[in-house]
Formats: sequence, C-alpha cells, structure tokens
Amino acid sequence: MIDTEDVGGVHIKYLYHCPRQLWLYLHGIRPEHLSTTVQLGEAVHDTSYTRNTPVDLGAARLDFIDGSHWVHEVKSSARPSPADQAQGRHYCHRLRRVGIDAQGAVLHYPKTRRTQRFSYTPEAENQAEADIAEVLAIAAQPNSPERLTRSACRGCSYTDYCWTE
Repeated sequence: MIDTEDVGGVHIKYLYHCPRQLWLYLHGIRPEHLSTTVQLGEAVHDTSYTRNTPVDLGAARLDFIDGSHWVHEVKSSARPSPADQAQGRHYCHRLRRVGIDAQGAVLHYPKTRRTQRFSYTPEAENQAEADIAEVLAIAAQPNSPERLTRSACRGCSYTDYCWTE
C-alpha cells in the first residue's frame, strides 16, 4: 500500500491533525477539493513568495529551499501548530536522505506576518523517523481510527464524512 518513500508532507500533517483523517486519505477518501479552508490555503500558497521555486521530492513537495539549505514552508493558518513543525521536520529528513544537508525549517505565516525557525537536530531526525513509522502503522490498520471530539474537527474537510450518521 504505502512504504517509507511514499510518505509525504500531507501524510505527516494529517498524522498530527487526526489519525482518522490520515487513514481516510490513505484509503482514497479525499474531499479536500470541496473545503473552503483548503481552497484558502491554496490561494495563500499561490500568492505568497511567488519568486521561489517549489522543490519536488516525489511524495513530498516543499515550498522552497534557500541557498543555506533552510526549508521554507508557507502556511495559511494564523498561528503555528505541531503539524506545521512536523511537516518542516519531515522535509528536512527527506532532503537529507537525498544528500542535501538541510539545516532546518522556516515556517512563514503571511496572515500574521510571522515566521518560526527551528534547526534540524538529531532529536528532530529521530522524531521524523518515528512519524514515518506511525504513518505506516496507521496505513496498515484494517479500520479507521476513532474520530476526535467534534470540537477538534472544526474546519476539517472530512467533517461530513466523520459526523454524518
């Protein structure tokens, strides 16, 4: 179904948002195109930092990398989340696996004009590997994980799937 090289940034983001969301995505249930939140995120991405070239690593596609090997990711949310950091960490991990000495990640939040920078450390590498293993474990489950509490689902494109009974 999915192996280590297939794990991309979306998988990591969904792992941190909701394991059920990740499982559904991995099993082909993908309502994101219907979500206004996703559409807003795409618009922010398309209109921010337009002079930079995205980097395609196969399963992972990062916004850009600078000359000092810092990964840059543009986020549509107003504040940082653990999922954002995990995604940046994952991209650093992927770059190192292909021989690029990624130094860390810079997360850009255009809505609030803030950035967050963190280095890619040995601890971050261990966490990136643990995240990949967790994605693979969830992918292997025969049934979807339990849904989160309804309040945790605000803005999720899978809400109708999880909460329609």
